[in-house]
Amino acid sequence: MTSQDIQKEIRAIFGKKWNAREGRQVPEAENIALGNDAVTLSGTVLYADMNDSTELVNGYRPWFAAEVYKAYLLGACRVIRNLGGEVTAFDGDRVMAVFLGNTKNTTAVKAALQINYLVIKTNEMLRLAYPTTAYTLSQTVGIDTSDLFVAKTGIRNSNDLVWVGRAANYAAKLSAISGEGYPTYITDDVFTKLNKEAKFGGHDNKLMWEKRFWDKIKMTVHRSSWHWKM
Repeated sequence: MTSQDIQKEIRAIFGKKWNAREGRQVPEAENIALGNDAVTLSGTVLYADMNDSTELVNGYRPWFAAEVYKAYLLGACRVIRNLGGEVTAFDGDRVMAVFLGNTKNTTAVKAALQINYLVIKTNEMLRLAYPTTAYTLSQTVGIDTSDLFVAKTGIRNSNDLVWVGRAANYAAKLSAISGEGYPTYITDDVFTKLNKEAKFGGHDNKLMWEKRFWDKIKMTVHRSSWHWKM
């Protein structure tokens, strides 16, 4: 296509009326048109992201790095699906998921803590398979909740859904926090909606979360080092 053809397509996007309808489940790509068509949802977004993947691919053999990627993403996806979440996107070493329903925040947090548990078990399996390796898998899960505007981007035969809304953006940013020993970060909006089972744990019913001020976005978040056995 020529530059003029492409610009014409872009120009047609701006100012065109949107067909936005309320959704009750995570939409399939084929159910949203490429034009200004969208589904709106109230959802909780989870991003699970491996830490230090650059160090992994630079410092270890490709097949070993591939095995670690596969193990982490497989485990995260199984946990998400087991708890009723929908995997919506992959981006290299991270996965995005959306949870809906009345208990979406508690369920997403439970998924995050179970992913942390599975990472602990995965490291045990790595040690058994490769006793001499110095590598330790670590990761961060970020969670936020908000209204979401779901549209399709790309071109015919090469497209995907884009999730527009604070939750998708903030969850991704929270999952990029690493190196502080806390693999789970949630916004205050998520925390205030949690059931007690996702706030307190252990024999002494201890609060599992530490409140922090997220200076980058200027808002309160909560972090946890706890895990939830599967």
